[in-house]
Amino acid sequence: MLKYVLSIAILVASLTTYAQTKEVGVKFINSPITVDGSLDEPVWNETQVATNFWQYFPTDSIQAPYQSEIRFLYTDKTLYVGIKVFSQGDDYVIPSLKRDFRAGGSDNITLMFDTFNDGNNAFLFGSNPLGIRREALVSGGGTDLRGFTTSWDTKWVGETKQYDGYYICEWAIPMSAFKFREGETRWRFNSYQFDTQDNTRNTWINIPQNQFIFNLAYMGDMVFEKPLGNSKSPISIIPYINAIAGQDRELPDDFTEVKVGGDARFTIGNSLNLDVTINPDFSQVEVDNAITNLSRFEVGLPERRQFFIENSDLFADFGDPRAANPFFSRRIGIAEDFEGNTIINNIVAGARLSGKLNNNLRVGLLNMQTQKDEINEISANNNTLIALQHRVFSRSNISAIFVNRQATGNETFVEPGEQYNRLVGLDYNLANEDNSWNGKFYLHKSFSPGIEGKDFSGGARIEYNRNNWRATSATLFVNEDFNSDLGFIPRKDIFRNFSKLERLIFPKSGAINRHIFSLNSFYVWRPELDFTLGDRTLSPQWEAEFKNTASLAVKPRARFTKLFDTFDPSRSEGLELPEGSEYSYNSIELEYNSDRRKALSYTSNATYGDYFNGEILTLRAGATLRLQPKLIIGFNARYDKINLPAPYSDNDIWLVSPRVEVTFTKNLFWNTLLQYSTLQDNFGINSRLQWRFAPLSDLFLVYNDNYFTDTNFAPRFRSINLKLTYWLYL
Repeated sequence: MLKYVLSIAILVASLTTYAQTKEVGVKFINSPITVDGSLDEPVWNETQVATNFWQYFPTDSIQAPYQSEIRFLYTDKTLYVGIKVFSQGDDYVIPSLKRDFRAGGSDNITLMFDTFNDGNNAFLFGSNPLGIRREALVSGGGTDLRGFTTSWDTKWVGETKQYDGYYICEWAIPMSAFKFREGETRWRFNSYQFDTQDNTRNTWINIPQNQFIFNLAYMGDMVFEKPLGNSKSPISIIPYINAIAGQDRELPDDFTEVKVGGDARFTIGNSLNLDVTINPDFSQVEVDNAITNLSRFEVGLPERRQFFIENSDLFADFGDPRAANPFFSRRIGIAEDFEGNTIINNIVAGARLSGKLNNNLRVGLLNMQTQKDEINEISANNNTLIALQHRVFSRSNISAIFVNRQATGNETFVEPGEQYNRLVGLDYNLANEDNSWNGKFYLHKSFSPGIEGKDFSGGARIEYNRNNWRATSATLFVNEDFNSDLGFIPRKDIFRNFSKLERLIFPKSGAINRHIFSLNSFYVWRPELDFTLGDRTLSPQWEAEFKNTASLAVKPRARFTKLFDTFDPSRSEGLELPEGSEYSYNSIELEYNSDRRKALSYTSNATYGDYFNGEILTLRAGATLRLQPKLIIGFNARYDKINLPAPYSDNDIWLVSPRVEVTFTKNLFWNTLLQYSTLQDNFGINSRLQWRFAPLSDLFLVYNDNYFTDTNFAPRFRSINLKLTYWLYL
């Protein structure tokens, strides 16, 4: 059956059902220009102009009422971009002065460059009317929000000036910031622009609203006046020094430490990066948002560490990201002690080679060595990953992966079955030219000492997305002995099917811009238990997206669960529901999100209904107050009231997390996050002052403090870090 579906998918991928031809010339110049936001050099008047933008929102069938004009110049070392963005006034929404802002709910313009013309990956650069810049990597064809990575950083220059009825952005991006093939004469290119005053979102290439605005299937061409040369990047050295003082107030134990380490980046040719790290330290990385997890399974959190970000899709986009992901980079540097507690396991050193060997073949090699921790009975481990990705047809690819986790010591506490864990796999990622069809088909096998057979995982997903209809069907299986120590596999011995059918309706008048009616079904069976049904969810849904950017959703759900292990739904450590018990329960969820362009925006969500053998009420609310561009005050709260019949326990669970972001200047930021979670029994404070004293060079002062919530806020752990990083070009 899988072979038959795969044959159909390959046939679909070969169809080219859509094409837009639009191009802009890029003029070569011999000398650099001054980046000042004026575009007053005469050579700018000799360039071609990329204009005639289309609306994407509220409609995708007319040209933008206020246009943008984009011009390009280049030297052997630099790409210059001149942008003129027209608007109906100067009442721009600019939430803060911090780099890497979110596009939604603010005024800005963004450019994307597909330098290998493959429709799968792109470099993204953007700016707002105050000249605040952002850069990101787009992967996976821009078909999913997971493929949008803003943690990537590179050095470039940009200035913006506001005028009557428009603003001008002028950029200088080093050619070394891109990866491309020497001798290339064309890059695929697109731009999108957010206009809060006219309440429109506009794109250079006309993109249908049923696709993401950063979808890489819809791009034009920028044509260089002469072939691009070799733009080898300089060697980047990024040393750091970090002074730490802390108190573990449970032991109690005071400690001080000075850590030294750093990263280095080398470019091989125009298309490969070699990144090396020694004694990496991630203390400046923003803490994870606390969550309330009422499910029976682990929840994956996003990677925030810079070293693992660039080309992360090459390593991480295998299998199923939520059910059977063979490589989850957050596993590296984290381990379990002999009591089963999750603790930090220091990384000694690592290296990563990633990029393109040619226009069709990408390669990734990652090797990280972690430190032995005898006190907590954690062995030193070598973690290796090899990934290959070869493009087929217009935008599809075939990918192969090898993962190896190997204990490198001979410690007596390492059990024979824990010496190593390996995995090999093959994926086919489908995406036709206009992204009306996309999907994934994969088969993986793991290897562990003493295990033979029942160690496979495989799946097939196909999605149709065209005009007023969207449909998804996905099936996967995970054998009971399938394992990846460096992966994310929350449950095993499952056969799962998910299906979703959506109907999109665009009213010609009224306040609602789009209705989305959908029917969702989710089934999980246990193959080793005669395919006993374990979970079923049926959910018809309705969502309305308003022309003022607000949204409203109604989501009723009918669930069935059979427990194969004991479980306490109240999370109160009370009496658990028995193994083998079955439950049918229904609920309804209402959600409203306000207009994000307003200085005060908010979201609210309420869920009420049956919950296993009892009832649940979940209330969620969030608000953001913007005193632009210096101050953002945010507040999120969640309350879960769980009522179960005697002798089972009830529970009231709170999660409250206010946040304050102050941007004093474009280079000085202060963020403070408070998190109060009764489920995690923790009240945490994370306060971070960042001074960017030179391009990509920072001084961080980070304060962390944690308290227990159920013992009159007894102290838990406190630390303060002073970290200096400096980016050197050699």
